[in-house]
Amino acid sequence: MNDKRILYVSSEVVPYLAENEVSVQSYELPKMINDLGGQIRIFMPRYGNINERRHQLHEVIRLSGMNLVVNDVDMPLIIKVASIPKERIQVYFIDNDEYFKRKATFSDEDGVLYPDNDERAIFFAKGVVETVKKLNWVPDIIHVHGWMASLLPVYLKHYYKNEGIFNDTKIVTSIYNQSFEGELDSKLIDKMIFDEIPKDDILSIENPNYENLMKIAIDHSDAVVVASKELSPSLTKFIESSEKPFLPFATKESFTEVYTDFYKNKVLK
Repeated sequence: MNDKRILYVSSEVVPYLAENEVSVQSYELPKMINDLGGQIRIFMPRYGNINERRHQLHEVIRLSGMNLVVNDVDMPLIIKVASIPKERIQVYFIDNDEYFKRKATFSDEDGVLYPDNDERAIFFAKGVVETVKKLNWVPDIIHVHGWMASLLPVYLKHYYKNEGIFNDTKIVTSIYNQSFEGELDSKLIDKMIFDEIPKDDILSIENPNYENLMKIAIDHSDAVVVASKELSPSLTKFIESSEKPFLPFATKESFTEVYTDFYKNKVLK
């Protein structure tokens, strides 16, 4: 993987948030590729429960300052950056006071999903792509983890389809069983249609539950990773029938061999 550029886009990453399947793999995979000589960037949302002082986040003024349109409203984009201690890996944080300045990630203290999670996901997807454009750092692979990042493949294939710098970039999505209860805002599909994303390509999110978000991410990815040992039968069947190259579940001990082979021989072929 020497000199290959891989962008990891994740809902959660340790050490900035608590350990779970998504956050741990979103750290372990970039670390492994970094150790093999790959060029790595990680992007995640800057949730309000991330301790900026402890993790030494700082705003990157030259990348901040643009507005992103979400549902016909201009939302300011703030970019912060930090380095994972001892790993020499930079993590970029997509921030906006309206969407992310709250003391939890996806739901309130009663466990109720934030009503604007759909718009947060749109903002995150656009924020990642716009920042990568400003960095002029063109990834060979974008590897997506977690449902808050799941709209990125859709936006890259449609909203940013005329951005020539991504013509050769391949999108990989890891599918986990770490889901959420209920649905996002039922108007999510209308907000995406507003961004000129073809309705026929996202019909399943008329019911914007976890599985349907994963399904549209799979549909718009070039390859898929089964990242949990147990997935729902319906998601497993959807992956197998998608005719996309897919990597079955792999243990951490086998990451180096199976992921480098998958990236080289299935994704970048």
